[in-house]
Amino acid sequence: MDFLNKKTKKNEGEVPQYYVEGNHEAIISPTVFDMVQAELEKRKRGGSRYSGVSIFSNKIKCADCGGWFGSKVWHSTDKYRRVIYRCNSKYKDKKCGTPHVTEEEVKAVFLSAYNKLVSEKAEIVANAETIRETLCRTDALEEEKRNLENDMAVLAGMVQNIIGENARIAQDQGEYQERYNGLVERYDTAKARYDEVVRAITEKEAQNERLAGFIKILKAQDGIIAEFDERLWSSMVDFVTVGRNKEMAVTFRDGTEIIA
Repeated sequence: MDFLNKKTKKNEGEVPQYYVEGNHEAIISPTVFDMVQAELEKRKRGGSRYSGVSIFSNKIKCADCGGWFGSKVWHSTDKYRRVIYRCNSKYKDKKCGTPHVTEEEVKAVFLSAYNKLVSEKAEIVANAETIRETLCRTDALEEEKRNLENDMAVLAGMVQNIIGENARIAQDQGEYQERYNGLVERYDTAKARYDEVVRAITEKEAQNERLAGFIKILKAQDGIIAEFDERLWSSMVDFVTVGRNKEMAVTFRDGTEIIA
């Protein structure tokens, strides 16, 4: 708004824009929205991990380069057709030395690791619940977020005030610009920290949700399993790491790693 002639003017960078939470009713809850954004960011950082091709192509990790395995089809047109998984960087610049694996090998590793996990269910559940109660707490971060929101609102108001004052009162433009730049710098610093805090809160909330699901499923398991269970694989496993000698380690959603 132009305070002199009462006409509305588009903000073209003169004043930092400030988003006020809760100003409009959300179509989805803020928690769900934040978790979706965190998941999208995680997928972006993970490169081609989330291909959606199969339940295996997005959960097998290369011990050499940290990249992800993708599915490849051998003998696609004859009776010897088979699907294998190998590092997506194997024949690129990195030329990883990890071998390919088959679905049957991954299933066998999962069975072995999962049954070891269940045999120590009480201890694993207790550890996961401790992690939820300690590392997933967001109290301090929530308080810092509120303080930063207040700081940004005050700084944005101060910027608007000096712009209005400069429009009404003749003053040294060098001094005005220095004051303006100082306030904007303080606002940008607060906003950068605010974004970091929001990301940290979202990551902790997402971790808390993953652990809650992990604990619930593990508590419901009565004993070992004799065959591969796709539901348990998808809900319990974060990823499987493949080494150069085809040794494999299963990392579960609570962070437990079992070498099978």
